Order: sequence, then structure tokens, then C-alpha cells
Amino acid sequence: TLTDAVRNIPGVTLFGSYGGVKESLSTRGFRGVPVLKNGVRMDSQFQTASGVVDMQGVESIQMIKGSAAVTQGVITDIGNAGGVINVVTKTPNFTNSGEIGVRAGSWGQFRPTFDFQTVLDKKETVAFRMDGAYERSDSYRKSVSSNRVYLNPSLAWKPTYKTTVTLEGDYFNDNRTPVNSAVNLNPSQGVNALYVIPNNKFLGFNSDNNNTEMKSFMAQINHELTDRWSIRASIATSSYQVDNQSSSSTLIKDDAKQYNTFSRSMSKSLRDDKNKTFQFDLIGKDLYTGKVKHLVQAGVDYRIADATTTSFAGKLSPLEKNVLLKKADQNSNVIDIIDIHGDWVNDLSEVVYVDSLGNQRKGKQIVYTAGTPVRSYYSSIGFMGQDVIEFNKYIKAVLGLRYSEITTKDFTSNGNKRESAWNPMAGVIVTPFENFNVFGSYTNSTNLRNAANPLTDGTAAGASKTEQFEGGIKSDWLNNRLRFNLTYFHIYTSNLTNAEYTPGTNVATGLYFKAGDLVRDGIEAELNGRVLENLTVMFGYAYLDARYKNSPSYMDGSAPMNAPKHTANAWIQYVFNQGALRNLSLSAGVYYVGDRPVNEYSLTPNGHGEYYGTEPFNMPAYTTLNAQVGYKWRKFDAKVFVNNITNEIGLNSYFRGGFINQIDPRNAAVALSYKF
Repeated sequence: TLTDAVRNIPGVTLFGSYGGVKESLSTRGFRGVPVLKNGVRMDSQFQTASGVVDMQGVESIQMIKGSAAVTQGVITDIGNAGGVINVVTKTPNFTNSGEIGVRAGSWGQFRPTFDFQTVLDKKETVAFRMDGAYERSDSYRKSVSSNRVYLNPSLAWKPTYKTTVTLEGDYFNDNRTPVNSAVNLNPSQGVNALYVIPNNKFLGFNSDNNNTEMKSFMAQINHELTDRWSIRASIATSSYQVDNQSSSSTLIKDDAKQYNTFSRSMSKSLRDDKNKTFQFDLIGKDLYTGKVKHLVQAGVDYRIADATTTSFAGKLSPLEKNVLLKKADQNSNVIDIIDIHGDWVNDLSEVVYVDSLGNQRKGKQIVYTAGTPVRSYYSSIGFMGQDVIEFNKYIKAVLGLRYSEITTKDFTSNGNKRESAWNPMAGVIVTPFENFNVFGSYTNSTNLRNAANPLTDGTAAGASKTEQFEGGIKSDWLNNRLRFNLTYFHIYTSNLTNAEYTPGTNVATGLYFKAGDLVRDGIEAELNGRVLENLTVMFGYAYLDARYKNSPSYMDGSAPMNAPKHTANAWIQYVFNQGALRNLSLSAGVYYVGDRPVNEYSLTPNGHGEYYGTEPFNMPAYTTLNAQVGYKWRKFDAKVFVNNITNEIGLNSYFRGGFINQIDPRNAAVALSYKF
């Protein structure tokens, strides 16, 4: 998964998996880190990192943080100011080669993959590549399974030696069972009464399923105008569709306060998310004004995001004809009441109920009726300029400026809303001696999506602005074989707003109020490299102090949800390069996520139930230990993976949404590939 791939990037963690069907990542206290594909945003939902691409189609992954992230566009997601993740996909390399592989692992995992590329003409100007994967798996938990299909064809054309045109499309279809791994046996978010459901039980129903279908097309052109000037342009369109039918369990607050009784219900929703993006950049390198060297970039980007969400109301009825539910249940969405420590069924046809005549019967069914679709549509345009100035071998400076404009379509009589912002960037790099750099930078970014929201006093909310200062060192050692980086950041987000709710309800009034500021200070350290020809190491640590300030909505000094103070990672790989064990590799890694609050410490109703006025408990920290053994022989490559060796129970959550999910317990897999 993408979460596994970024595990060795300091400070990047999984915010939540929302029932195991999504990946929302966090960094620097921002949740919902946007995921780009080849520099382009492919969907408008911040929780959908897992829907962007299958890892079989990935060539490399880049984490863009700090001042570099400001060039990626106007803030239209929760996590832009914290950084973005760019997934670089596989495209033709103008070679004739291929690779097939298969992975088999715990709980019936079976994953065949292929990657094939060829040159199509004698002049080697046209090349084609196709890679793909199929995967199916059950789970350590009863009644939970998944399957997916992924295809990624691409075509590259070089009409001249200075021009490359790349066409790429991909198709991703994923089905998996939404699952809740744990519940809190207390109605208060201030009490840690977490209960992990035994693996032989499943809280949902067999009909639960989340289907994600992603289709995208991208065209890119890179052209060298001269030895110093070049252009690159891309146009992309994507369709992201989700059909979710899932169950939820709600604690019944009985007088005995045993908190072991839950009601179960089902829901259904659809999401249709369409995006179109155009980007153009002009790059100039090795430009001089006197003795000062410049690397300049000027660009424009335009994006349309059009998403429609439809929620369905479920009507329960007996499976038998001419039978009615008892009157109290006829308009209820509750399927049944269960004892969390007892047994329960996972099929609607097995649910026991009492009919209108007082008779006990078995078997219910549910019929869904679509509600009114809710459409969200916005377009954004941005202009960006950047200059990397090299005064001499000791001092470099970076100057940048971005103008962003966003237009949100209002499907009522209020008309469209248009907001704009200017965001500067400045940085300096000092190199006191070779391979050792000291840097500092400043940037700000603006969230325009909520700027026009009406406040309770009748004025507009205004944009939320995030200012970010960074400083640190970047260094290379041992003849560039080992890299050590240390970064300090200070991030100040001001003018937060929250929705107002009718007292005693979760019904929004349509008005908003000021919610104060959010401050984030932190340190990120990493030590990576190939210490020896056959020894590779990756070590990382991140510290985060995130807290609300001047807030009437949150307790001052409290941290945002799922923001751990400490995270750490380590990975070591040793390859035998001589003797009888030549080409054998041994790898081991450890990953630590510190404790973190399960929710915001809200002081006012927030539309997420009754979780306000109480300090939330911390989700416990966890550490996982993984190992890998590999062996290469001619064109064959074999690997054995053992993950979570200590069988640690680690939990991630979107607590206020009812999701608490467990990381996979101890598991193993074998992968075999052949190159030709």
C-alpha cells in the first residue's frame, strides 16, 4: 500500500483507513495529505490515496514538504499546507523487456503481476508499456475479503530528439469489505475502554462492500526549445466512483453502565468524482545575469473538480411476505441489538425479530431509496514563478510567487463564489563547505474554499492562511554514500472557522463562527544511504508539537486528532556480494507511532455526535517489526516477507466517525518474479 511505501519518510503516518477501504495520510499535523500522479491531482476527495494507483504501476514516490509544496496549487484539500505526495508512474523506457511475478501470503492472498514494454519501430521513436495486477485476499477476520484489478497502458513517442510525448491511461477496480476492528465500551471520549473484536467475529453483514472504480487518462509533452529553455505540459482527466454499502454499530447507553449493548444499522452512499487538469511550465536553466546563475520556472495550472454524493435511506422489512414488523420497529433503521461479548449473525436472512402480532420470526431485508444528490463543483487557476539564484558556490537563494483563484459554483440562487490569493516563497541555502548545506525558508498558503462562508454576525469568514518557516541542514558524507538531514519547522494557521449547529442536535444552521488558530512546531531527522556497497540504512525520527491557540471552539493547547508527538522508523538491508551466499539479502525494519488524541478537544457542538466538552483519550502507541529475505538467481528474484513479527495490536481511527481499525497481525508472504 501507499502507507507501507512512505513508512520510511519521517513524520508521515496513516491518519485513518475509514473501515479499511481508504488511506488518509498525515504529516506535520495535517491530515488528508493530497496524492498527485505525475504532478497532477486526480481526485478531489482527501481520503482517497488508495484509489489513485496500484503500487504495480508506481516507478517512484516523492514526498514534497514545506516551501516546495506551495508550487503544487491552491489549497483545496485539508492537507496541502503540510505537503503533498507525488506518485511517478511507469512509462516506456524504450527497451524491449518484461517482468512477471506472483505473490502469495497469509489469509489467501494471491497477487499476480506483469510489466511488459517494447519498442514499436526501427527508429526507436515509439514505445509501448503495459503493466497490471490482480489481487484477492481474505482476512484474519471472519467474513472480510478484498479483490482488485489494475491496468496501466502507456505509449511514448519521440517525434524529434528534443521532444517526447507520453500518453497514459489506467483502470483501477477495487472491492473490499468495510470493517470495524474495535469499539469503545464507554459513551465518553474521555475514557479509554477500547475492546478489540475477536478475529472470529465480524460486526457487519455479508452484504457489506465498498467498490472503488478509477479511470484516468493523461497526456504529457516535454520539449527542449534550446539548450537552456524547455517546456512541459500535461492534460489529465479522471473519473473516481465509489459505491459503498456498510454497517455501523452504535453503543446503547443503558442505566447499568455495562456498555456492552450495541445497535446495528446499514447505510449506502455513492460518490461520482470527475476531475480535469491542465498544467504548463516553462523552464530555463544555466541562465546568467553577470556572474549570477539562475534556474527559472514559470507555470500555469487550471483544474475543474466536479463531485456528486448521493446518500440512500434504508427501509427495513420482513423477508417473509405479508408480515409486518412490530410498530416500534417499522420506521427504525436498527437491524438488531447485540451483546458485544456474545454471538451475533452476519446475514440479514438470519436476523431474529418480533412481528406485529408478537411472534418471533427470522429474516429481514432492506430496500434503499436515493436521497437528493449533493453536488460540489469548483474550478481553480494558478500562475507561478520561481527563480533559484546561485550567487557563488557558497550561497543560493530561492524566490517564488504564486497567484491562485478559485471559483465555487453555488447551485442555489446565491450565485458563484470567487476568491483569490497571492502566496510568496523565499529561501536561502548556505554551503560553508562541500556537501554541507544550511537552509532557511518562508512560505504561506491560503485556503480559499471556505472564505465566502457566512458568519453568525453576517460577515464573510474570510480565507484561512498558513505561514510556514523552515530551517535546517542537508548534508552528504562518506563520498555521498550517506545523507543526513535535519529540519525544524514552525507552521501557524490562522482564521479557522467551524460550522454552527442547532443546540442539542447535529443539524447545521448554515452559519459559521471563528475557531481560532492552530500552531505546529516540529523536528524531522533522517539518515539514509549506502554505507557500504552491500549495506543500506534508513533511519528517521519526527517530533511534532501541534496545539490550538486563541480558540473559542477548541481547548487552547490541545492537539488535533491523530497527531502523534513522536514517530520513528529504521530499515537496514545487507546483501552478500561474494561467496556461497552471493546475492542473498537480509532486511529488517522497525516502525513506531506514538500515542495521539482520538478526537479534537472541542468546546462546542461539531456535528459529530456528543463528543465535545471532554478531553479525548489517547490512542495507544505501537511498534511493528518487519523482516525480509531475498535471493536473486539469474533472471529470477525471490523474496520472503514477515510483517508485524511481534504480533503488535496497533489501532488507527476516525473515532468520531465510528471507525477504529487494527493493523494486520503477524503475517507472511512469498514473492517470485522473472525478468525477460
